[in-house]
Amino acid sequence: QLQLVESGGGLVQPGGSLRLSCVASGFTLDYYTIGWFRQAPGKEREGVSCISWRGGSTNYADSVKGRFTISRDNAKNTVYLQMNSLKPEDTAVYYCAAETGYYSDYVPLKGDDFGSWGQGTQVTVSS
Repeated sequence: QLQLVESGGGLVQPGGSLRLSCVASGFTLDYYTIGWFRQAPGKEREGVSCISWRGGSTNYADSVKGRFTISRDNAKNTVYLQMNSLKPEDTAVYYCAAETGYYSDYVPLKGDDFGSWGQGTQVTVSS
């Protein structure tokens, strides 16, 4: 059974960093496009970043460009989201999502483009 598990969330001060991990089990990530999404209380889910299945294409929401970096290590069946210069408005539950069958340069930030989701990890940015 296809399963995604996020980890790496926590409490961090403004300006700090966290690295989130998304580990797949039950399948190999090699041919899957992976997206990171977040949802804050009372807000709609937001696409944060996406990486193509080959890893050659990435996409970022304007709100995180220059601060977040997505990467993948297919040998470890893991996708990462490095988050630097964190702000209080980055506080949310972060989810990773996977989908296969896309062109190698297709990197959507729409949740409807992904069929498999993890349970999420909480990120809180506060002093």
